[in-house]
This record gives sequence, C-alpha cells and structure tokens, in this order.
Amino acid sequence: MANKSGGQKFERILVGVDDSEDAQLAFRYAIREARQSDARLIITSIMEEDNVNVFQALSKDYVHGERSALAKHIEGYRQLALRAGVKAVDTVIDEGDPGETIVKRVIPATNADLLIVGSLSKTGVRKYFGSQAAYMAKYSPISVMIVR
Repeated sequence: MANKSGGQKFERILVGVDDSEDAQLAFRYAIREARQSDARLIITSIMEEDNVNVFQALSKDYVHGERSALAKHIEGYRQLALRAGVKAVDTVIDEGDPGETIVKRVIPATNADLLIVGSLSKTGVRKYFGSQAAYMAKYSPISVMIVR
C-alpha cells in the first residue's frame, strides 16, 4: 500500500526502546511515522537475561519486580505516544537477547511490518538495542529503520 509521497504505508510499526539517546530518537520517529501512516504503534523492550545473576534468577520476587518496573516504564512510553496523537498503541515486554528475541518472537507475535530501532545502545549494564541493530537489520523478516 502506498502513501501520498509514493512510499510504503505501514500498518503496524514496532519500535524498540531503552533509555539511550538513539532509542529516544527512534521512538520520536516511530510516533511521527505512526501518525502519518495512521498505523498501530507497538513499543517493545527486552529484559536481557545475561544481566541477571544466578541468585536473582532464582528469586521470583526479583524477576517479577524487574518485569513490573519495566512494564511501568514502557507504559510511560505508551502514554507519551497516545498524547502525541497516535491512535492505537500496544506494548510488548519479553526476555532474552534483544535482537534475537525481537526478530524471532516479537515480530511474528505482533505481525509488525516496520521495525524502528536506535543505532547505539545505552552503555553499561542496561544496553539493549544498539549492539543488536545490525543483527536485526540482517535477520528481520520486515523492513528495519535504524535511527542515528
């Protein structure tokens, strides 16, 4: 389906977020694209398993607490998108390697037709997407936009 400018009109836009600058730029771009295309925006964040030590992994309270905190954080992104004029916004939280999880599980589950991610990740323990951008661009079954 083409839009007014002759390009593809996307219906389900998936954006990967963390707190890095590039992810914030990707999020703002995804909002703009979703408004222009009148598309559903799907916001995802992935909890990396390698950031959890064995004792934390064994603690259901720890994992539940981390997931709940992430869900609350992602809900903030959802509210921003709705206030910015995106009509339909969903959120997806998953666990694993970010690039692989998005490509193999999140994209098929959401039926997205465009993935937008930042090019660089947040440094330190909470790096999510930047180091994964090349993987997602190479293996994604849908179009990928990497925002710098």
